[in-house]
Amino acid sequence: MTIQELIQLKYSGELNQTISYVNVTIQAVSVLIGGLLIWRFMSSWQRKKKLERRRNPFFESAYSKHWRK
Repeated sequence: MTIQELIQLKYSGELNQTISYVNVTIQAVSVLIGGLLIWRFMSSWQRKKKLERRRNPFFESAYSKHWRK
């Protein structure tokens, strides 16, 4: 196809760009959904790490338990 034919097809309405727009929209939505899923996964993983750190008995000593008395 030459440039002149492409221009004629575009302005006659035969060359339609909706497929390209739909593809870009699908990609954008999939990136957003993927980002939300990764965000939720990392949030739950971080919460589990915090809970594991709290239960660590390394810092539990007689002084740390009764330092306010």
